[in-house]
Amino acid sequence: MHVVVNAAMSADGKLSSRRREQVKISGPDDFDRMDDLRVESDAIVVGVGTVLADDPSLTADGGANPLRVVADSRARTPTDARVLDGRADTLIFVSGRASDEKIRNLRNAGADVVVAGDGRVSLPGALSELEEREIQQVMVEGGGELIFSLFADGLVDELRLYVGSLILGGREAPTLADGDGFAIRERFPKLELHSVERIDDGVLLRYSVS
Repeated sequence: MHVVVNAAMSADGKLSSRRREQVKISGPDDFDRMDDLRVESDAIVVGVGTVLADDPSLTADGGANPLRVVADSRARTPTDARVLDGRADTLIFVSGRASDEKIRNLRNAGADVVVAGDGRVSLPGALSELEEREIQQVMVEGGGELIFSLFADGLVDELRLYVGSLILGGREAPTLADGDGFAIRERFPKLELHSVERIDDGVLLRYSVS
């Protein structure tokens, strides 16, 4: 399985404003690039924080919709969220902390709900489940907590990072990789830059992850 993290951030490394409001960072050409990546992928993965903040549909224009996947330890995904609009299949990974009632409500709303992990969703376990379902390429769209956890578990193969020409600021604004951070240098993910491409009024950086 090939796991691609795709994100757009401001020139100062923020994914959105300090109020966690969605901000338009890239332009139409990058939106087309991102849509092409969705079509190429078998699954799109986000954390529940992204669902709660942005209510994304996680669908593609002009191609078959990939499987929509949400990592949601406590089953907080609203039953009226757009990821449950029936336009594509949706798989929600929860942990043993999720209540039976919330799991039942999500299933009634059309989601396939799988328990992976006890206190929080086990990302290695979740990706193993996706592999068993013959998912070959996964596109991860956020947010920062999920992306950090994937890097921390050594599960990312490629990073595609769009850097827009704006400054958002704010020490509380979400970044590409939030979470606890890496305590020692030896654990920093090692990236190899493969290409730099100007798109709209920004640049796309493509890295492989070793």
